[in-house]
Amino acid sequence: MSEKKIGFIGAGNMATAIINGILVKQAEKPENIYVFDLDSEKLALMREKGVGTVSSCAELTQKSDIIVFAVKPQNYDEVLSDIKDSFTEDKVFVTIAAGISIEYVRKGLGKNSPAVRVMPNTPLLLGKGATAMCRSENINDADFEIVYNMFALSGDVALLDESQMNAVIAVNGSSPAYIYLFAKAMTDYAVSVGIDEKTALSLVCKTFEGSAEMLRSSGDAPDKLIEKVCSKGGTTIEAMNVLRERDVEQAIKDAMAACTRRAEELGK
Repeated sequence: MSEKKIGFIGAGNMATAIINGILVKQAEKPENIYVFDLDSEKLALMREKGVGTVSSCAELTQKSDIIVFAVKPQNYDEVLSDIKDSFTEDKVFVTIAAGISIEYVRKGLGKNSPAVRVMPNTPLLLGKGATAMCRSENINDADFEIVYNMFALSGDVALLDESQMNAVIAVNGSSPAYIYLFAKAMTDYAVSVGIDEKTALSLVCKTFEGSAEMLRSSGDAPDKLIEKVCSKGGTTIEAMNVLRERDVEQAIKDAMAACTRRAEELGK
């Protein structure tokens, strides 16, 4: 447990998930965490957790050693402008928004501050997050470890080069939506043939869980696992033939490329 003060600008779902992970695992004292949000109800919920709340971005930045920007990419310019005169260069900044690079933050602040760029995903809310992360060249190991652990407490963390951070958004950041779309289609079909929706969704979810574990633990590549399910002349191969005729695999790749292009646009 460090004595560093950690501040969150924004108290939405992602900030709440990170803070809950910290508090549940007792990684930091509640009084060492500060939050600012324009929504007074969100701040009230944070106070119930024992977390400190402040009245402005500037006040939070002054009180904190590590500042997490938990706001949408479109709000970064305003936040950076609000705090640029409120800190010394030893403070650490963490960006968790799609497309927002370390250089973008430094340029907006006008200082060469140490920083960490992070791409988490929403399963972090359940302690099942998949987070990608990179660090600036001038952050010390002790501060980086604090930031790393903030996300590792609620899932797995992969360290990447920053040149890969826009592309990885399609892999872990946005990808839960692809899974939910697939689940919706499967459940909708089940309902259309008379299967109870709750039962169908339960079966779909358990299938996803088991399939993920097979990918993780079997030692087989995805193509090999597909082959093992697709018996010649059987039912699964018929389904796969339709998916391949419709080129679903390429559609997914195209969607991921579009995701990366949008991340690059947001960071300009």
